[in-house]
Formats: sequence, C-alpha cells, structure tokens
Amino acid sequence: MKKRIWTKGLVLIGLIAIAGLAVLRVPPAQSQDKGTAPAEVVDAYMAAWNAHDASKVGTFFTDDVVYFDTTVGTPQKGRDAVRRNVVEVFMKAAPDLIWTRDAKEPIAGPEGIAFEWRFKGTNTGPWDANTPATNKPFEFKGVSFVRIKDGKIAYQGDYYDALSFQKQLGWIK
Repeated sequence: MKKRIWTKGLVLIGLIAIAGLAVLRVPPAQSQDKGTAPAEVVDAYMAAWNAHDASKVGTFFTDDVVYFDTTVGTPQKGRDAVRRNVVEVFMKAAPDLIWTRDAKEPIAGPEGIAFEWRFKGTNTGPWDANTPATNKPFEFKGVSFVRIKDGKIAYQGDYYDALSFQKQLGWIK
C-alpha cells in the first residue's frame, strides 16, 4: 500500500514539475556537447556533490542556470547563486552527505534527464543563522528534472519528500 502511494506521489510530482517548467518558461536546451550524454553529465555532477566539492559542483552549471527546489519555491538563478544558496548550504549542514541515483532507469533524451534519487546525511552544521544543527541523521527520496545545454546543467528542478525530511530533523512532528 505504501509503495502504491509513493508511486502515485511521484507521478503527481512529475506532473507538477512539468507544470512548473511551463510556468518558469525555461527555454529548451538548443545544443549539447557532442559525446556527453545527460546521464554522464549528471553522474559526474553527483560525484562532485559526493566529494563535497562545491567549487567542482559549480562547474557543471551554465552561467545562467535556473535551480528550482519545490520546497523553497523561489528559483535560484545563476551559477554563483546556486553554488552559494543551494550547494554550499547543504554541504555545510550535512558534511557527510551522500546523493545517489536510484537504480531505476532514468528518462533521458539529448537535452535532458529525469531521475529518482536518494539523499542522506547527518545534520551536523547549521542550515543558516536561524536554523542550528540538529545532529540527527536523515534520508529522503526525490526526483530531479535536468536540462543540459552544451554539456552543462541549464535547469534543475528538485521535487522531494520534504515532510519526511523535516520530521527526521525534528522540525515538525
């Protein structure tokens, strides 16, 4: 029963994501670096996350990247903003983070990829000045929609189980 609800939830998240892309009016990628498939870009990008190297992660974005985290609601625009306001925040809050792509086959084309993932770590650092570390472990699943342009990420939309994440950290009951 829980698996059926989770699957229906992911389908709903996918539909919301498609609607979100339309609202954001993110232009489709026009070209891609020859020989670099979206899955290869994402695998190398995730490896940089798992190496806890924010500077390296930043090299995977276009200058004008748009990063949309559905739980935040306001997209981050530009490489530096994404690195500073997303990547570095997560890496400081959970220095032991591990981000893995699910074993399910991603949906990929020449301009992008959609895939399920799992993110886990321990919240040993502050999220910001008003949100101190909880020192609690967390693990949650989600899905990302990524557009690739000239071998770099031009758009990333993340949709995940924020309720479970917040409960694990003790922010809500």
